[in-house]
Amino acid sequence: MKIYLRNLIFKNWGLKLFSLLLALILWTTLIPPEKIFSEKTLTISLETHNLPQDMELVKKPTATIDVTIRAPDRYMDQITSTNVVAELNLANASLFQEDYTLNESMISMPAGVRATVIKITPNTVNLKLEKSIEIMLDVKPDIIGDLIEGLKVERIEVDPAQIPIKGAESKVREDYKVRTTPIDISTLMQTTELEADLILPSPDLRFATSLTKVKVTIFIVEEEPARTPGQKKLRRKLTSSLNP
Repeated sequence: MKIYLRNLIFKNWGLKLFSLLLALILWTTLIPPEKIFSEKTLTISLETHNLPQDMELVKKPTATIDVTIRAPDRYMDQITSTNVVAELNLANASLFQEDYTLNESMISMPAGVRATVIKITPNTVNLKLEKSIEIMLDVKPDIIGDLIEGLKVERIEVDPAQIPIKGAESKVREDYKVRTTPIDISTLMQTTELEADLILPSPDLRFATSLTKVKVTIFIVEEEPARTPGQKKLRRKLTSSLNP
C-alpha cells in the first residue's frame, strides 16, 4: 500500500507537475474575467426623492445603509461608496406610513457595471411625513445703533410687510416673525430707503416665494428742542393773552 501511494505521488512527478501548470494556465486564459465573481460590502448614502408638494419630511430616515454586492472581478474597482447610492422614491408616500422597505431596485450602480445586490442592512427604514401648510408672517426690521443727537426715527416702513412661508403643520407658528438682517442707523442723517435680506424664524421653515429681500424705509426727522420751565410758562401766558 505504501509503495502504491509513493508511486502515485512521485512516479512521473515531472509530467504531473507539468500537467498541473498547464491546467492553471488554461484556467486563467480560457475562463473570461466576467465569469470570476467577488463580493464586497459598502456603506452608501440613502437619498429621498419625489416628496409630494403637500408633504414635509419631519423625521428623516438613516443617512447611510450597508449593501453587499456581487459582481465580476473586472468591475470591482469601479464599485465604490461614492458612485453607488440608494434612492427611496416617495412619490406614492402616505402621511400614515412610517416604515419603508428597501430592495435591490433602489440601488443605483455606475453605468455599464453588471452587479447583484445580495444584502441590504437595514432593509427597512423609518421616517415621518406631515402635511405642509403656508401662512403669511410679518416682517420685523432689526434696527441697531443710535442716531446722532438732534435726530429721531419717526417711523419705519417695510415693503412688503408680510412674507409667505411654508413648513410642516407642527413647525409653523402664527406668532413667528421674519426678521431682516441687522440695519445700522448710526450713520444715517436723513430719511433712507435700503434693502435687507430676510431671516427665517426657524430652520424647519422655508420661503414660499422667490423673494428673499425687502425694502426698508427709515423716516428720520429733527427732534424738537426741549423747553425749559420758563419757556413753558411764557408760552402759557402768550396763549392766554391771545385767547382771553
